[in-house]
Amino acid sequence: MRQLRRTFAKVSEDRLLVFLLLTFPLLLVLSPLSSAKLPAHILALVHIDTLLALTGLMLLSRGIEDSGYFQRLNDWFLARRYSERRLVAWLVVYSAGLAAIITNDVALFIVVPIAVLLCRSLQLPLLRVVIFLALAVNAGSAASPIGNPQNLLLWQSGGLSFIEFTAYLLPLGLLFLGTVLVFVYFAFGSQLPAPAKAAQDTVVGVQRRRLFWGSLLGYPIFIAALELNVALLGVIAIIAAYGVRNRPILLGIDWQLLLVFTLMFINLGLFAQLPLTHAVLQVFQALPEGSYVGSALLSQFISNVPATIYLQSALLQDSPQLWLAVAYGVNVGGFGFILGSMANLIALRLVRKSLAPQQSTWGEFHRWSVPVFIISLVGSYLLLTFIR
Repeated sequence: MRQLRRTFAKVSEDRLLVFLLLTFPLLLVLSPLSSAKLPAHILALVHIDTLLALTGLMLLSRGIEDSGYFQRLNDWFLARRYSERRLVAWLVVYSAGLAAIITNDVALFIVVPIAVLLCRSLQLPLLRVVIFLALAVNAGSAASPIGNPQNLLLWQSGGLSFIEFTAYLLPLGLLFLGTVLVFVYFAFGSQLPAPAKAAQDTVVGVQRRRLFWGSLLGYPIFIAALELNVALLGVIAIIAAYGVRNRPILLGIDWQLLLVFTLMFINLGLFAQLPLTHAVLQVFQALPEGSYVGSALLSQFISNVPATIYLQSALLQDSPQLWLAVAYGVNVGGFGFILGSMANLIALRLVRKSLAPQQSTWGEFHRWSVPVFIISLVGSYLLLTFIR
């Protein structure tokens, strides 16, 4: 009974999970599908490969974090004596570049643990730093066909080469990155942060060294497993490897995050099928550059990946020439409301345990993300008009 109460208390503290649990029955009632078709449709909405990818990446990230090697990078930064603004700007550029190569979600699993250590050592505002890392990976991932799932889907279905697609999207990613860096200037000061304690040399034993290099090697191997569509085997291999000598890692990751994402896939998928969603999309399409505006705004409500999947079938099959407007719109939609991109949720979930319980994460996130969205929406429209 005590364990049940503890579990209930943990679930009730997660506002997003509670919201998803409460809205799920309502979406079932409103769904236009018959009750006989609903179970199969719900199962089809769950992105099993995405959940497996998240599981493997969370485990590998926790393995590197527990190895203690991030402390060495932390000490390197301490020795540089960068100003607060310069340090965050460096992290933003690094995160954006990493996201363009290995996707926005994977980049977060690497940079957020680094940010946690740095903020503890230098007494920086952890939540604000992580928010800007989330904005950074959304910016950088927009520049590449492989930076995020929506670009990958549009690239694979659009018939363009890798270089051609990049030529269209790279200016967008640079625009986003420049916008985020401008906000970094106003969000952080030019003073030198005061270390909480003197930097100390980190002694890493053989066991932790093996944990670090084994986890680091696991990234390219697991990504290759994802590319070969054998994600389940990859996750089993990671669990088996950690289960031999590092079992605390298996219990230390946020398993509740997987439940949140499962419900998000289901709830957002059901929402996308509502007649209201179709009606709103038709209104957006009637506006000048409606496919661009509609893609950006629709992403705010159902996230940019489900929005891309929906628009791919509802719009682009009949009007393939609108792919660029949709691509710009769904990438802009990653900013703004927290649901616009899965990366936003991942970033805040990764850092949740390091924050004070009463700290308002959503309020602080929207304080920066919404202005970035508005400026990016206008700037991307001008850029889209110029390119076309």
